[in-house]
Amino acid sequence: MKVILAKDLLSVTNVKGEHNRDIFEKNGLLALNIISSPGAGKTTLLEVTMSLIKHKYNFGIIEGDLYTSRDARRLSEHARSIVQINTCGICHLNAEMVARALDDLVLDALDIIIIENVGNLVCPASFYLGETCKVALLSVPEGSDKPAKYPGLFKEARAVVINKADLLPYTDFDLPGCIQELQEINPGAEIFVISATTGAGMEKWVSWLEKMVQSVKQLPRSGMDVRLPDTDS
Repeated sequence: MKVILAKDLLSVTNVKGEHNRDIFEKNGLLALNIISSPGAGKTTLLEVTMSLIKHKYNFGIIEGDLYTSRDARRLSEHARSIVQINTCGICHLNAEMVARALDDLVLDALDIIIIENVGNLVCPASFYLGETCKVALLSVPEGSDKPAKYPGLFKEARAVVINKADLLPYTDFDLPGCIQELQEINPGAEIFVISATTGAGMEKWVSWLEKMVQSVKQLPRSGMDVRLPDTDS
């Protein structure tokens, strides 16, 4: 009997992830893998973000969902091109799915590719898609204990967005405690406290995003593993 280990499966998807990364780098594209639990506000965040800077940058969206295309339809107004991936019950996107989606995007017309992963704080964090970086999204109604309960995602994320900050007065969400735990788990992560609904905090998030775009465009397009410079200066 042949036993296939999870480590072996991850090795295979990592190879395909590196292939995707080469494509992103050769085209000078910022590729963000945005991960959150269901209902945290990923799609609303993307709608507002694109509405603010789509006059400067062209967005391509890879939209991951279990069954529907509702989020993709919402984002289609703002994106230059969009590809829907329905996983039919699989709790995450993998690098092969993303690779097939890239065939349907006009890459040389884009500046930013957003991969909106399936709503889940666990599985998506384990699969490398070739992204420039992961962005973890956490919403106030979920509770401030999520970074400690799901450290895998928050440890890998280059940025953490705490959304629905307008609800802070109506919850027991411990914002200082949550930020402290995030800094202990991942001292290098950028942390943004926002409300995508009211627009509070969006300016800092968008400013960081623009710096990331410029950092990627300045990298040598050689497919080499080049670490992005810090963007907090």
